[in-house]
Amino acid sequence: MFAPFSNARRVARFAWYRSGLFWRTFLLMSALTAASMGSWIGMISVFQRGAEVQKTAELVNSVVTITKAALTHSAPHLRTELLLELVSNEGIRIQAVNDTDIVEPPPSNPLMPEIAAMVRERLGKQTRFSRGVNGVPGFYISFNIDEDEYWLMLERERIAGLTRVQWLGWATLVGLLSLLGAALISSLVNLPLARLTAAARAIAKGEKPVPLPEKGSQEIIEANRSFNQMVDDLAQVEKDRAVILAGISHDLRTPLARMQLEVEMAHLPQDAREGMQSDINQMDAIIGQFLDFAKPTDASTFISVNLSELLSDLGREAGRIRDLTVQVDLMPGVHVMGNATDLRRVVNNIIENARKYGKTPGQDVTEIAIVLRVKATGHGRRAVIEICDHGVGVPDDQIAQLLKPFTRLDSARGQANGAGLGLAIVERVLARHNAELTVSNREGGGLLLQLALPLAG
Repeated sequence: MFAPFSNARRVARFAWYRSGLFWRTFLLMSALTAASMGSWIGMISVFQRGAEVQKTAELVNSVVTITKAALTHSAPHLRTELLLELVSNEGIRIQAVNDTDIVEPPPSNPLMPEIAAMVRERLGKQTRFSRGVNGVPGFYISFNIDEDEYWLMLERERIAGLTRVQWLGWATLVGLLSLLGAALISSLVNLPLARLTAAARAIAKGEKPVPLPEKGSQEIIEANRSFNQMVDDLAQVEKDRAVILAGISHDLRTPLARMQLEVEMAHLPQDAREGMQSDINQMDAIIGQFLDFAKPTDASTFISVNLSELLSDLGREAGRIRDLTVQVDLMPGVHVMGNATDLRRVVNNIIENARKYGKTPGQDVTEIAIVLRVKATGHGRRAVIEICDHGVGVPDDQIAQLLKPFTRLDSARGQANGAGLGLAIVERVLARHNAELTVSNREGGGLLLQLALPLAG
């Protein structure tokens, strides 16, 4: 039965920013948004240009024409009052052109050349433009009354359209809003897939995920419903397998026990009795291997295990075996999350595998070294167990075969009894513990197995 999975919802919530699909969707939507904005700005610029030029030119022409007519037809003693009224009410200043005036060039607006051409067409080619006279900023247009030349100053705000800085500001604001919208849409689109991925990873670790929500589009509803049904079916399969395994253990080991008793009671030669007892023990060991391989590791039983003490106990037990020599070098106080019984079975299987196939050349004993350290790995700091022997090792091209179920190398055939499940059981249990197993040949001869387990807490 799968253990309760309490972290699936949290993993699904934060998995979106690690998802390659999220970033692909986000980048595609961002590129589409950028292209749309570019096209929109280009169209606005093209269609607005002519209207903006004509509007500004007509404003300048009207202001200059009306102001010139007002000054020309007003009584001389009223012109001062008229100029004050233009300044206070309309923001229009009139001043005479002097030879000593410091005149700045026209505004650097991209529309200025076209505006100047249209204004000069109405007011005359002698019309001049400036963005400042004598250090006073503004939009200046020159005009003549009789033989006198004057400057008419308009406030820049009256003729200025959106500047480049303003365009850039608006484009940046719209772009940021578009990117936020793209991120939100991408996360919403990818959230069901992130939940499904988190749930699948939970199943791979032997945990039972929370049911996926059966809502959203029809395709998502069907996929989540099918996945939830699959999870329920797998849970039922686990229950059925546990019942079957219990029955196999009882049905096979009971007759084996009777056979063992009959061999003990029968009047047989010593050689025949020992041979039959060896065969019975071999069958019992093979049954035990099958049961260990098929038995699921229940994540709900995981607790903080003092790995240092566990390995120390196993080292002492293995050292009592007649044809084994065990050396241990353990870092104290190393704790991992796991099932103590399963971890003990893992290490025992490795030691037994070494005892059978890793005898030191020229000797009748197997020399085993067990080392425990905390090391930094690609998955963070982990407890790393190294178990090695001083045997002949395994050909490099056959190391991968060691972890396959029901596989025994040719060099091992006939040397010991078993079903070829020892290291397969080790790898299966470690996978349930979110741990890694690395098998390699040791420098100087022999086989080296490295087990990297997550630290507790």
